[in-house]
Amino acid sequence: MGGRMRKKGVGAPARRRMQGGFTMIEVLVALAIIAVALAASLRAVGNLASSEVELHQRLLAGWSADNTLAQLKLAHSWPEVGSSSFDCSQGNLQMLCTERVTATPNPVFRRVEVLVTTPGRAGNLAQMVTVVANETNRSL
Repeated sequence: MGGRMRKKGVGAPARRRMQGGFTMIEVLVALAIIAVALAASLRAVGNLASSEVELHQRLLAGWSADNTLAQLKLAHSWPEVGSSSFDCSQGNLQMLCTERVTATPNPVFRRVEVLVTTPGRAGNLAQMVTVVANETNRSL
């Protein structure tokens, strides 16, 4: 009987080593993978936030360009060929509108282009183009 007990005692530590569980290295690798995934998701959320700000700025710039062209059409005046710049801020966003009037092959029409930019930033936030008819010489 004594021999049998020894065999059970000798086999017990081997059985404990084979039990299921995670080693410390496996846990650390899993934590590293989770950390990388969380960092990537935080970066994506940050990009979404900056995209939302730019989209809002472009919306306001589009309104400024549209307002400029609407004022031109409502004035029923014949715009002079040339370029002019003026403040066209919306809300707390400082913007600069540039209106370019060019002649067209048909002398009854003029092409009007409005570019909207912000100081200190390269590129246009918005650009709109329309054609204006000479209503001053039009007979009814």
